[in-house]
Amino acid sequence: MTDYLTRSGLSVHKLLVDFVETEALPGLSVSAEQFWDGLAGLVRERMPTNVKLLARRDDIQSRIDEWHHKYGPVANNPQGYEFLLKEIGYLVPEPGDFTIETEGLDPEISSICGPQLVVPVSNARYALNAANARWGSLYDALYGTDAISRDGELAPSQGYNAARGAAVVRRAAEFLDAAFPLTSGSHADVTAYVVAEQGGVASFIIDTKAGPATLKDRDAFVGYAGQGDKAEIVLRHNGLHAVLVIDKASTIGATHAAGLSDVIVEAALTTIQDCEDSVAAVDAEDKVGVYRNWLGLMQGNLEDTFEKGGKTVTRRLKADRVYKGVNGGDLVLKGRSLLLVRNVGHLMTTDAVLLDGKPIGEGLMDAALTALCALHDTGGNARHGAIYVVKPKMHGPEEVAFACAIFASVEAFLGLKRNTIKIGIMDEERRTSANLKAAIYEARQRVFFINTGFLDRTGDEIHTSMEAGAVLRKDEIKSERWISSYEDRNVLIGLSCGFSGRAQIGKGMWARPDDMAAMLEAKIGHPNSGANTAWVPSPTAAVLHALHYHQVDVFEAQKRRHNQALPGLSELFSMPVQVPYSLSREEITRELENNAQGILGYVVRWVQQGVGCSKVPDIDNVGLMEDRATCRISSQAVANWLRHGLVSRDEVTSVFERMAAVVDEQNAGDPLYRPMAENFQSVAFQAALDLALHGADQPSGYTEPLLHAARRKVKAREAGKL
Repeated sequence: MTDYLTRSGLSVHKLLVDFVETEALPGLSVSAEQFWDGLAGLVRERMPTNVKLLARRDDIQSRIDEWHHKYGPVANNPQGYEFLLKEIGYLVPEPGDFTIETEGLDPEISSICGPQLVVPVSNARYALNAANARWGSLYDALYGTDAISRDGELAPSQGYNAARGAAVVRRAAEFLDAAFPLTSGSHADVTAYVVAEQGGVASFIIDTKAGPATLKDRDAFVGYAGQGDKAEIVLRHNGLHAVLVIDKASTIGATHAAGLSDVIVEAALTTIQDCEDSVAAVDAEDKVGVYRNWLGLMQGNLEDTFEKGGKTVTRRLKADRVYKGVNGGDLVLKGRSLLLVRNVGHLMTTDAVLLDGKPIGEGLMDAALTALCALHDTGGNARHGAIYVVKPKMHGPEEVAFACAIFASVEAFLGLKRNTIKIGIMDEERRTSANLKAAIYEARQRVFFINTGFLDRTGDEIHTSMEAGAVLRKDEIKSERWISSYEDRNVLIGLSCGFSGRAQIGKGMWARPDDMAAMLEAKIGHPNSGANTAWVPSPTAAVLHALHYHQVDVFEAQKRRHNQALPGLSELFSMPVQVPYSLSREEITRELENNAQGILGYVVRWVQQGVGCSKVPDIDNVGLMEDRATCRISSQAVANWLRHGLVSRDEVTSVFERMAAVVDEQNAGDPLYRPMAENFQSVAFQAALDLALHGADQPSGYTEPLLHAARRKVKAREAGKL
């Protein structure tokens, strides 16, 4: 215990003590004694309930498993299945109609709709990039991705491709025509954008090839900076801003009749700084790194210095954007995303803090430490004093109520007003989906968003129904009725609880970061469904997805959907099982190989290098964003087929060994990578294989316990402790 110090009866790792007392507490009115006493009280009061809730999960799962052993898949006896779920408390009585009561939310949550980023807060560079992604160049996003065709003369070249640049300008003009139409003509024909002042009031004058024009919606012009050949003109539509950058001396502006050198769009309105699925934080050292970056974001002084293009670059948080308003006053626009923080769920424990020699709930520590760091936010982030905590992987209303109780305890010992800490409910476990209205009711004074997480939700669906039969292939699951029911229920229940104009209804991730053309085609479905926000994998994707929120008035979509019929629970529980003989051996092997490759490609970097989120090529060499949620699906799918005899243990092992060589080749250019095919006893390979072979036995099918154990083993070896 030489690495621990005693604080208020807790054994706390020295690294955490030092961080709290020398970095997080200075400048606050909270004393060290107050904080440690509060954390100790939180742990003693809430840890027993945490343990009981996890035991409750296991008991419920065992009862569901028993039912499937007796009756098979749900389709064999759907009424009996729902009766069971009510009998064991999986389904709870639904509350009467109510409206959420959350107060003090920022407009990015309540009244403006747009993209949301999720980023590992453990990586300072990524965290800063995401925080700064409130604004982005539409020209760069179009030019650098397949949103503009890459065929023929439009193919990217080593230097600037003028034909591709012209196509970008044309596409940007189409966006301006749709969001900011002119009284006559098109933005493609504009020869001058001019701001004129008279009597302290500014007006926006537009010249086109066919003559003068104005904006159809004159109120869309809200501000400006500069004049003449070098200016910025601020427009607003659906609550989102776009900035016309006039610079006739620039390379692009010199080719444009009006000198339009770029269109800067308001993109990632909110960013989840993640302590959970996209990070690999397994001990006190890692957790302090996570908290330190979050603290820097809240203080506004986080920096990261790195080499890029042979130059040393230092990245910092961007300042607000200041313009002159149309009536002469200042127009100040936030320069960065509203930052939310995702804590870990209720499952994992951490030995960064011990009570009576035993690790405490990691979620308890996260709640206390992330809130403590957020006390340093004096308006640079949340302008109304809120602390936004996204809480993942909660199973049903009682676990949501528990999270709210944790936050209430933290508020009490930090001296915060009750309900300062807001909760974002990740609707990603089936027990929460089935009881969503009751879950929202438990958090009705704190809830600021509900968000569907298709990835974890699918992993939980497979694990919950593990004994029902062989699961469908992953691509087939995406088109199943229960998925559309799940997505629809989330929106419709949120609307019925008064979310419109008050809180966010969110949708999940676009997992193919290199496939922006397809994203532009598909992801408009999210605002059309009535969702205020949806996750995107990069700042560039945020810029492109922002176009959808100009195309769709989300609040009108919500009005349209408000009285639609709610899909029933029978649809939510409708996932079918696979008929084993319907698949050929080639189809089975192909699916197994694809899952194995995804698991190995993700796990090897997680375990070897502590990288919690990776772009991993699939079996067709398409790069997919992988985190623990995607790994959960793949590992549960293999475990399910193993359980039901579609594949054997030897076959799984053989395929993993074969695919290890493929993953090694894909990572050949990484100097930190250690090949797996040369050593099948390596910690990384065995961890990946264990996720498949023992996936059915993991709590709720989660990957964390095995991944954490493997990563800690690697870190211990690197430190010479093994």
